[in-house]
Amino acid sequence: MDKTRALAIAHEWVEAFNRHDLEAILSHYAESVELTSLLATRVLGDPAGTVRGKPALRAYFAKALAASPNLKFELLDVFTGVNSVAVYFRNSIRGLQIEIMELDADGRITRVLVHHRDP
Repeated sequence: MDKTRALAIAHEWVEAFNRHDLEAILSHYAESVELTSLLATRVLGDPAGTVRGKPALRAYFAKALAASPNLKFELLDVFTGVNSVAVYFRNSIRGLQIEIMELDADGRITRVLVHHRDP
């Protein structure tokens, strides 16, 4: 993935979260998406901490956005890989965070590994 495309994906993703626009957020994800996060272990009560599928991700994000009406992300950096992007940002509630996103051929996120500095 080239840096220009990676930056565009990251900026669009951050802006969607900052607007709390659930449909815009979800437009970045494939139907078969898997998201794994320490926060999801608490929210789901599942030690695997994995949200599977777009409908489950919709419910997870809707709950998170409702619980955090002042949530904002500040994009700090973007790293590129082979069919992947790592987005480094400041979460206004949880602090520094990195999300490693694998993408399909259409540029939709298929897998996310969320890393928190202070979980």
